[in-house]
Amino acid sequence: MQNINEIEDLIKIISKLPGLGPKSAKRIVLKLINNRNELVKPMANTLAQVYKNVTRCNSCGSLKSNSTGCMNCENMREKFNKICVVEDIADQWSIENSNIFKGYFHILGGTISSAGQRKEDLLINSLVERVKKDKIEEVILATSATVEGQTTAYYIKDSLKNLNIKITKLAQGLPVGGEIESLDDGTLISAFKNRSKLNSSSD
Repeated sequence: MQNINEIEDLIKIISKLPGLGPKSAKRIVLKLINNRNELVKPMANTLAQVYKNVTRCNSCGSLKSNSTGCMNCENMREKFNKICVVEDIADQWSIENSNIFKGYFHILGGTISSAGQRKEDLLINSLVERVKKDKIEEVILATSATVEGQTTAYYIKDSLKNLNIKITKLAQGLPVGGEIESLDDGTLISAFKNRSKLNSSSD
């Protein structure tokens, strides 16, 4: 392939996407170039609109559109008494696809100490405020079974200890080191159904 700067730059960007390397990125770029009108133009327009209009909600961490607001915490027609806390949006989508949970989501945006993130960088304070405002009765901690995920879960538990709510975590069927987004629906359903209580009346 000729060293055309624009193409080389596009290959570098696409190769940064999860599961893609330079070879896969080259194939994708060739597909795009060979379908300029069908793929490149509409994709460019859509990406421009996403960049302009889609952001993270400062309250719950989910994605929101500037035109419709946050569908997770602002425009919910139904009222729930549960919040499921996850690390990132991919985890939210995985749980939604399993249809095992009916309630609000709270997306932290990472874990404590991962990629240099501190607890202050996560949306933990806003979680506490949402629990109070929405009269939440149960907080389900669906963080990954990694050291960082479990550390984050116990910090959240400590942050909520003065509130009269039930705090649970996903069952130990979750494999050690496992990430939520990589689990199949059966494992997720089992983990939710058999979740265990973290706090007690003596906390």
